[in-house]
Amino acid sequence: MPIPAPNLYPPFNIIRLSHAVFGVEDLAASRRFYVDTLGLQVTDEDSEHIFLRALEERGHHSLVLRKSELPQVRALAFKVFDEGELDKAEHWFKAKGHKVEWVERAYQGRTMRTHDCFGTPLEFYFKMDRLEPIHQKYELYKGVKPLRIDHFNCFASDVDKAVGFYNELGFRVTEYTEDEQSGKLWAAWTHRKGGVHDIAFTNGLGPRLHHTAFWVPTPLNIIDLCDLMATTGYVANIERGPGRHGISNAFFLYILDPDGHRIEIYCSDYQTVDPDLEAIKWDLKDPQRQTLWGAPAPRSWFEHGSVFQDVEPAMSQLEATPIVAP
Repeated sequence: MPIPAPNLYPPFNIIRLSHAVFGVEDLAASRRFYVDTLGLQVTDEDSEHIFLRALEERGHHSLVLRKSELPQVRALAFKVFDEGELDKAEHWFKAKGHKVEWVERAYQGRTMRTHDCFGTPLEFYFKMDRLEPIHQKYELYKGVKPLRIDHFNCFASDVDKAVGFYNELGFRVTEYTEDEQSGKLWAAWTHRKGGVHDIAFTNGLGPRLHHTAFWVPTPLNIIDLCDLMATTGYVANIERGPGRHGISNAFFLYILDPDGHRIEIYCSDYQTVDPDLEAIKWDLKDPQRQTLWGAPAPRSWFEHGSVFQDVEPAMSQLEATPIVAP
């Protein structure tokens, strides 16, 4: 199925992805992983939460860890252009028949909670507390030196449906994989902020969160993180990489946190600001699609994902499969 034409005038204006809220079983274990090992900065914490930001971020948080009995994802959040866009968003989602509620969130202004076409919990806000810049406080640069959150990737039972829904919200496709036999999308990368993606979709049991990615300065930071994880008890948490993607051209590493939430460490993709930029098409069987160089992705990378709270995933009907490592 052809990808939709870019929607340059969506019903409300989403600027970018903002943050994820992860349910975690052991806050202390998660703190050792995200703060002591990866190098994210704690902006607040109590017995139930840890709020984290990366080094270039001025907003209060880009990841929230919430103590939970089950390691589920509570929400994926996006920032809109101004307060008025929240009212437009409320009207649009209600007109589509989606449940909408206004919720209280620490360090944020008015926040609207709803869901996408699969039930994935989404939150939208405009105002978040701003913190002083720390990007030149180099004594804080530890671990992989994470600079900012970059994107989400979600399993979707119907990638065409996902792309159609998010296209209505103004997300533009930058690259995609099409199954030549059926003509259906197997994966797609879509953006708002001018990178390769804010949110991507991969065929599979969904909706589930495949990974959340953080941008780092250079590939060498990723190599340093591998050395650190290998010598601090986390070698088994390295799932895939390092390597370079064909899609996005980015240098990558995939790791699992103590609860199994997948994190991608990511750098070196390209700008996509021009609204008339043509999307790049890839064949599902192209061996350099997922990995330009490096070992092929293991089976776990195609099967394991984090479930969303109170959302039952559905099987995909698309049986096409990519190249999987033996």
